[in-house]
Amino acid sequence: MPSASNRHPGSAAKFSDYHVWKALMCLDPYEPVGRKRLSEQLCIGEGSTRTLLALLEKYGCTFTNKTGIYLSEEGEKIRNGVILEMAHLRIGSMTISDCDCAVKVPHASKRIKYGSEESDVALRNGARGATTLVYNGGRLKFPGTDQEVDDEIQEMFQKTFKLKEEDVIIIGTSNTPQNAERGAVSVALSLMGGLKFKKELHGILSSSSNTNELISLAFAIHELVGGLPVCAKSKNNLGIRIEDGVVIDNAYSGAVLEEAIQTGKTYRKIAESGPYKGIRVIVTPIDLDGTVIGSVGVVDLKELFSSHLYDAYKV
Repeated sequence: MPSASNRHPGSAAKFSDYHVWKALMCLDPYEPVGRKRLSEQLCIGEGSTRTLLALLEKYGCTFTNKTGIYLSEEGEKIRNGVILEMAHLRIGSMTISDCDCAVKVPHASKRIKYGSEESDVALRNGARGATTLVYNGGRLKFPGTDQEVDDEIQEMFQKTFKLKEEDVIIIGTSNTPQNAERGAVSVALSLMGGLKFKKELHGILSSSSNTNELISLAFAIHELVGGLPVCAKSKNNLGIRIEDGVVIDNAYSGAVLEEAIQTGKTYRKIAESGPYKGIRVIVTPIDLDGTVIGSVGVVDLKELFSSHLYDAYKV
């Protein structure tokens, strides 16, 4: 999925996963949309909108003629595959800002721990925060506790979304409806693993691959290694970080990932910086046709846990 990271001024298009989703929602198979109008709807510059549209066209999601931009059949399939519901609501004292946007993610409660991870994603995407609720036992609760929301809130969400067991509600909050929506939808997309584009591996991986182009590979490795954290990036773009089946950072880089790209070597070492500082990581370059185009790494939490057990045993 594309990233909104600001690496150097003017070097990266300023759009995120949310903007790709929003563009799919705004485009239509029958009514043309102009680039300027779409830029206004997305609240990003025309240059970034141009780059975003080029990405969608590359994936076969849009087509353009002299009347404007249209959503293609493939674009409709991807849009319809995003199973989430959204509503702008006034939640009241439960949130910290005037504007709230709630998104329902079906059958996702098992991906939620305590809700702090979701709030972090919302903050990185323009909101002032996010509240996570899980629907278990016929009631909305705060994750990690048995605390339920009050009956008035329960009734409002049930009427709005027709909740089912294990559904998740993400409430983005901010000073504008746009930022609240962006925060809530960004969290929902991260829980869902991003938008699903159909591509052949060799045709999409390159030294400039974005996070959406790496996501399938990263999730496959994540499953293969039993759910250990996985990080991946291309040579010329920021990358992705996955933990517990969820994308927690779609603008990630790390010193060992960069080192593997520069040298073309595999490293098994203790990370000296970043979120995995002090933990053993295994990072290998991604080589296509003799050219290193990126790197992928696994964080060996099992070894860390085993070593702690061993030290405790010695004592």
